[in-house]
Amino acid sequence: MWKRKDLKLKARKVVKNNYWTALIVCFLLALFTSEFGTSIVLIWQGEDSVDPNYIVKQENIISNNEKAKEELNEIKEKEEGFQEKKSSFNQLQIVIMETIKANINNLFKSEKYIFRIWDAIKSFGINEIGLGVGLILISIIALIYIILIAEPLRVAGRKYFILASKEQNTKMGVMKEIFKKGNWKNVTYVMLLKNLYNLLWFLTIIGGIVKFYEYRMIPFILANDPGINKKEAFELSKKMMKGNKWKAFLLDISFILWYILSIFTFGLLNILYVNIYKASTETELYNTLKNNNIVEKNES
Repeated sequence: MWKRKDLKLKARKVVKNNYWTALIVCFLLALFTSEFGTSIVLIWQGEDSVDPNYIVKQENIISNNEKAKEELNEIKEKEEGFQEKKSSFNQLQIVIMETIKANINNLFKSEKYIFRIWDAIKSFGINEIGLGVGLILISIIALIYIILIAEPLRVAGRKYFILASKEQNTKMGVMKEIFKKGNWKNVTYVMLLKNLYNLLWFLTIIGGIVKFYEYRMIPFILANDPGINKKEAFELSKKMMKGNKWKAFLLDISFILWYILSIFTFGLLNILYVNIYKASTETELYNTLKNNNIVEKNES
């Protein structure tokens, strides 16, 4: 059995021993992969990323055709109703709402190109063919970038934090192991399947949440063994998370006050401390579950 406070105590020591390099690693992950999505906003990971009506709200880029006007008026009415309701919220309720919104945005970070495709479909629907084609191309480029660069880089970040949890002054160079030819290909393939399965499971909502936590350890497993095959990676993650999904969810929730505080610092607190602390804590969870799994193997 593991306790949140024990993981966090170990994580704080890791942060203390590797602060500056860990800060740079987390900043790069936020910048290039949308990891820690509440810290840095990229073009394909902005506030509009989870807004299915984003494209028809942009009066400056759509033609004045009747269909577009009708959709725009409908959306404006809904938006005005929401803003009226929001005006009755107190400050704490607004902060909580914005925190939830930011973390939902972060949860779907690997599937953001789906929303761009939806934007393209909406563009075709209001006879904005050129805009629709442009958005499709942007979506394809974003998808290729996510598959080949962003996801392997996220695994490389896990590699750094696994080693940082064991030694002081860990160098960023340890991340390059993930990008060696054979490793890169396997990591890309397994992470692609993980994200695809997650996306399909999220269509069932509850199943998506369960599988999100069931597959939680796959990036760490790949970081520890970049050559592991897909079947073993999924089975090992499933085994490690068995009986731990709810506790892992509570571990995530335990950072909510940090996120609220970070809103008041416009994300600066996330960049300077919370991201590193959260990444280190997740790594300690992986280390603990991995050690427990080894003990169970030896006992059997």
